[in-house]
Amino acid sequence: MKILFAPLNIPLRRRLQTAAVLQWIFSFLALAQCCLAGYVLLCVSDWWVLAALYAGWLYLDRDTPTSGGRRSEWLRNWSVWKHFRDYFPLNLIKTVDLDPGSNYIFGFHPHGVLVAGGFGNFCTEASGFSSMFPGLTPYLLMLPFWFRVPFFRDYIMCGGLVSSEKASLSYLLSAPRGGNVAVVAIGGAPEALDARPGALTLQILHRKGFIKLALKHGAQLVPVFSFGENELFDQMTNPAGSPLRWLQDHLQRLMGVALPMFTGRGVFQYSFGLLPYREPIHTVVGRPIPVVQTPSPTKDDIDGLHSLYLKGLTTVFEDNKDNYGIAPDKHLHFI
Repeated sequence: MKILFAPLNIPLRRRLQTAAVLQWIFSFLALAQCCLAGYVLLCVSDWWVLAALYAGWLYLDRDTPTSGGRRSEWLRNWSVWKHFRDYFPLNLIKTVDLDPGSNYIFGFHPHGVLVAGGFGNFCTEASGFSSMFPGLTPYLLMLPFWFRVPFFRDYIMCGGLVSSEKASLSYLLSAPRGGNVAVVAIGGAPEALDARPGALTLQILHRKGFIKLALKHGAQLVPVFSFGENELFDQMTNPAGSPLRWLQDHLQRLMGVALPMFTGRGVFQYSFGLLPYREPIHTVVGRPIPVVQTPSPTKDDIDGLHSLYLKGLTTVFEDNKDNYGIAPDKHLHFI
């Protein structure tokens, strides 16, 4: 394989962009393990008292990830996120104003390999979410497993990440004054296994839990499609029934997290590595679907609203695909 190296005279701004994305990749793939190892070392060191005190703090703080987290506007406004945004670049597109007196579920599609658009747009202020949607506070839901990792949990909560448990989503949607936005990657971990350039298959037909909670709390549903999300990485071929896919599915059921075998580019060469490709991401926030609060929704209520959501999501995609390089004959495929 021929290796294409990066030129030496790359501008400083692009070097900073690469560094910003590199630290994000490290945070996503290795920071949790480093934090856990650091805590174990602290436990067996002369500073074990600090580890014991932190263990007590973990116990007292155990409900925070399901109660809105503990966000830090200082961290969300770090200048590093602007370099992260410009690497792709990353854009957030608003179609209509949203009433800050309501609570919302943003259904984020597609999941992609690492949910780069979801993180950049809703866990940082790099794309200007707060100025674009005044009065609304976004929370990106993440697997509960990660909130059990010492130190790492505190870092991710600073960005507005909260647990994806049912209790967490209910807490956000029950805010009496409104203003909360729960961002849910509907396809979840399994959809990440099919994230590759050109993929338009979404795992959503049997995912109706968010619909039920929207009905129970009267939260409006907003379909969000992130054009370019699946273009950031290549993945090893893993069709259904293949040994690799069997192993991935088995590990996903066992651990709760997907393990896509992905590759992108490197820091000093463009042929292989774990950095995403420099492909633009355009995250389009669609029109809200009004929801009438139904404390005890029936199956027909859930199925009816689910159908409306699918139509709304399809509309977002079809109305915008020409703007972002999707061929006219390409359409979403729901499974």
